[in-house]
Amino acid sequence: MTSNQNPISAIDMLTSALRSNIIPNQEYLLQGSVIDSSAEVLHNRLRGLCDAAETGPETFHDHEMCFSLKASSPGGTPQQQQSFLLRVRRALDHPEYPWQLRYLGQPELGEKNQPTVLRSCIDIACTPNVVEFLSELGCRIEFEYVLKGYLFRKGRMKVTMSKIFRMGQAKSPDSLEAMTGSYLVELSLLAPSGQDAVADEIKVFAEQLRPLVHLEKIDYRRLQSYS
Repeated sequence: MTSNQNPISAIDMLTSALRSNIIPNQEYLLQGSVIDSSAEVLHNRLRGLCDAAETGPETFHDHEMCFSLKASSPGGTPQQQQSFLLRVRRALDHPEYPWQLRYLGQPELGEKNQPTVLRSCIDIACTPNVVEFLSELGCRIEFEYVLKGYLFRKGRMKVTMSKIFRMGQAKSPDSLEAMTGSYLVELSLLAPSGQDAVADEIKVFAEQLRPLVHLEKIDYRRLQSYS
């Protein structure tokens, strides 16, 4: 059977899905930290609160690279150029896994009573030559690091405890130096646009982790002003 209609392209299908708000492209986020000496207590608390308490959390050992691409607006000066940040991550403990390309938009703090940070987030599975591809596009690597830690799940929510390591001069994942004496703790949830009610769900769960860890909205603009 033939059809006179043009086939629907993948771009058309993706655009339609985005307009219908069925793709989870918004990340609701709270962040905090816990010192190494208290990490085990928080780990046990999360294990009891989250799903799969009997089997325990997933572990990860990842290498992440952050790339930037300058995009100038018409008539804009070099100082007014906007940087797009792209992150590439690969699993060192599972080299057979696909690499991950992630776009993160500018964090939005919103009103004071907004429970979480909100930012656009798009994840794409890709092949190892993504680094070469980004370089050919004109992207520049800004920094890279290695993360080791634990991933907990609670329904749609995700909690990670990450130890961040600086790579040595040889840029080898085997030559690592811990950057801090603490773990980065992130509580996040991916949802389609317009589902802001999930931010309250995240806030309620974050309260259950106090006083072991205080998860808060982080104002990245203030951090940049201190650098």
